[in-house]
Amino acid sequence: MLLSGCGSFDGKREGGPTAGPAPAPASDLVSDTPVKVGDPYTVGGVTYTPADIPDYDDVGYASWYGEELAGNATANGETFNPDGITAAHRTLPLPSYVEVTALDTGRTILVRVNDRGPMVGDRLIDLSRGAAAQLGITDGPAAVRVRRTNPPMAERAQLRAGKPVPERIATPDSLLAILRNKVKALQSPKAIPVPTTAAQPAPPIASGTAKPGDDRLAVQETPAKKPEAKPAPKPATKPAPAPATKPVASGGTFAVQVGAFSSEANANTAAKSVGGSVVKTGKLWRVRMGPFVNDTEAKAALAKAKAKGFRDATVVRDR
Repeated sequence: MLLSGCGSFDGKREGGPTAGPAPAPASDLVSDTPVKVGDPYTVGGVTYTPADIPDYDDVGYASWYGEELAGNATANGETFNPDGITAAHRTLPLPSYVEVTALDTGRTILVRVNDRGPMVGDRLIDLSRGAAAQLGITDGPAAVRVRRTNPPMAERAQLRAGKPVPERIATPDSLLAILRNKVKALQSPKAIPVPTTAAQPAPPIASGTAKPGDDRLAVQETPAKKPEAKPAPKPATKPAPAPATKPVASGGTFAVQVGAFSSEANANTAAKSVGGSVVKTGKLWRVRMGPFVNDTEAKAALAKAKAKGFRDATVVRDR
C-alpha cells in the first residue's frame, strides 16, 4: 500500500522536517460534536462500560478492517471510509483522538476513534485500512501502544476530512523497550489473551481464523434493572441430572464450533451463554454446541451462537 502524507516509505523515515497539513474544505468535514461516551453495552455476554479517561494509555494488539465494511455506519453515526485514518475502541468517547505506536518500528500516527470494537480476544484497537497502511501494519495483528491525546485543530480537521497528518517523532528505543516488556506479559495474539484495560472483563470470543472486519459486532445497551425482593432461601436439593446426549446420525456428527479460548473461565462463560460444552485441546479450551443429528439442527444452533455475538462460529462435521 502507498503510504500518503506520513513522511516515510517501506518503514524508513526520510530526513528533514515534515510540513503540517493543509486546511481541509469545511464541506468535507464530519463533526467532532456532540462527543458520545455512551451507556454500558453487552456483547457475547460481556458488559463494557465506556468512560472519558483523558490520560488513557495502554498496550495490546491492533487489527484492521477495510473494504468489506465500506459505507456502513459507525457507532457514532458517521459513514465508514476504509481509506480514512480512523479506528474502533471498546470504551473511549466517540470521537476521540489517540496516538498509535507500532512497537516493532517505533512509528507513531494520530488516529480519530469513531467506532466501537474490536470484540475479539486480545485486540486493543481496530484500525481502518488507511490508518493501518500509514502505520505500516498490512498483515496480521501487531503490538501497539494506544495513548489518548488532544491534537491541534488543524490536525483534527485533517482527520475529520479523512486525510492523514504527518507521523509523530519516532519513539525512543529506551521507551520502546519498556513498552515491549509490557506486551511480553500478554500472550501471542493467536492464543487469544486479554489486554490489561481498566476494569473490563475478558470477552468470551476467540478465533484463530478471524478476517479483518469479522469482529465488528452490533452492540446492545444493557437495560437498567429494577430492584427485586430477595426470595426466601430454598432447601438444598440434589443437582439435576445432565441432559441426555442427542443421538448421532449415521455417517457423521454435526456440531457448532463456537470458539477456542486460552482461559478455561472464559470458555465456561461462553459455553453457558450458548448451552454448549467445553473440551480441552492442548493449551486451549474449545466450546462446542451439539452433537446434532442433521445439518438443519446444526444451522439453527449456529444462528443462536452468532446472535450471542460469536461471529466466528461455524458448523463442523466429525466423521
